[in-house]
Amino acid sequence: MHDTAILIGRFEPVHQGHMALLRHGLAQAREAIVVLGSAWQARSPKNPFTWQERAEMVLGALPEADRPRVRFLPVRDYYNEAVWVQAVRQGVAALLAPAWPGGAAPRIGLVGHFKDATSSYLSRFPGWDLMDLERQGSIDATAIRDTLFGAAPATVDSALAPLADDIPPSTLDFLRRFARQPSFLALQEEWRMLRGYRAAWSTAPYPPVFVTVDAVLRCQGHVLLIRRAHAPGKDLWAVPGGFIEPRETLWQSCLRELAEETHCPLPEATLRAALRQVAVFDHPDRSQRGRTITHAHFFDLQDIPLPAVLGGDDALQAQWVPLDRLAAMEDQFFEDHFHMLDQFLQLTDKAALARCLPP
Repeated sequence: MHDTAILIGRFEPVHQGHMALLRHGLAQAREAIVVLGSAWQARSPKNPFTWQERAEMVLGALPEADRPRVRFLPVRDYYNEAVWVQAVRQGVAALLAPAWPGGAAPRIGLVGHFKDATSSYLSRFPGWDLMDLERQGSIDATAIRDTLFGAAPATVDSALAPLADDIPPSTLDFLRRFARQPSFLALQEEWRMLRGYRAAWSTAPYPPVFVTVDAVLRCQGHVLLIRRAHAPGKDLWAVPGGFIEPRETLWQSCLRELAEETHCPLPEATLRAALRQVAVFDHPDRSQRGRTITHAHFFDLQDIPLPAVLGGDDALQAQWVPLDRLAAMEDQFFEDHFHMLDQFLQLTDKAALARCLPP
């Protein structure tokens, strides 16, 4: 018998395969902690639900008697497996500490099965027993999301009907309500755009790898952001950037994108002198458009007057935003741009994991 079973996933949305794993854990442990990944991502076709909504789905699919035995640990995406593993371990330890004073060690089991390469995380937690369970059924959350976004709000019921055996009734009820929210249509539009984007290169001999550039400008305790004008990520905050042109260097692309999206008037020599670092962000899952590797250029303009900026090209708006506001904006950023800012500007205290613990 284990003291605590750990179930890790994104649960976008919860389906019967998830619940089979959770029931397996509860059958062998006194309690379960459900780790909810992608906890503060902006809504997108891949991550349409908040962590609170996903927790609600899990609880709704459990018998009432089991609900007090389940706790939730939301964890952000770090796009770095070692940092993510540390965040999960520290978050679990913080939740368990009150019940295990004096350094006692609870017996922890990790519930899961090795489905594919995305399951490799199960081997990253030595000291936690693997509570293995064969995959239950063939449904996955991607198929449910595709069915949901492929339907009109009025036809969601009929579209989801063939999947009814694979989705808890409480999740079905939630999805029906969700399809009536204003945000559904915007997500559906983005889902269609992304499918068309990927279809455009689906017949290529090999999946393409896209190369982009980004410009992170710090000045007088502010950072320069744009609000995206088009899908994907319409209306979300991002750093200025975009795809390189065939005859450009990375540096030339960075200067061009900065000028096009913000009309920043600084001369090249000033930017060259302010350049502090170029970092590569290449996590395979950082973009829903396809494998996209970006080269982020970090400029520190120190205390010069804030340059005048104006949104243009793909930017609906350009704005200097105070650094102390950024942490509260985490769920308003496009793709991994908050993580990008965090790496350069140390926005979060990864040791304390302040936002990774529920109130």
